[in-house]
Amino acid sequence: MGLIIFFLCAYVPKTEADQCKWTEVLEDLKRIRTSKDIDVSLYTANADEDEECQELVMRCFFLETEVIVHECRIKNCTETQDVRNIWQNMNETLGENKLTSTKSEKCKECEEYEEKNFTEFVQNFVRVIQRDCKRN
Repeated sequence: MGLIIFFLCAYVPKTEADQCKWTEVLEDLKRIRTSKDIDVSLYTANADEDEECQELVMRCFFLETEVIVHECRIKNCTETQDVRNIWQNMNETLGENKLTSTKSEKCKECEEYEEKNFTEFVQNFVRVIQRDCKRN
């Protein structure tokens, strides 16, 4: 009997409140990460930036996602809708949380990051989101 109660307590489905706010963005990133249509260099924040810079890092990825949206519009990418979804979901999530961070000595401006290819950009973006999800 004790084992059954333990099992029931151990299996508690995640509620929407427990889910990371970036889940939909992460799913779309995984869909586009192997795209051959997107060939751009993007300012790419490091996955291990200081925690106080997290909001600015996310905004940098958001701004660079706009570049991908424009690139896909020009080249008619097969992943155009997934890229738009990423941008829209980030816009909604970042819009709900007005920018509260101010630039500190530790944090870089987006243009200060190294430009990397699309594959590296997506890899870092995924790592940053996963790190943020673990924190929250």
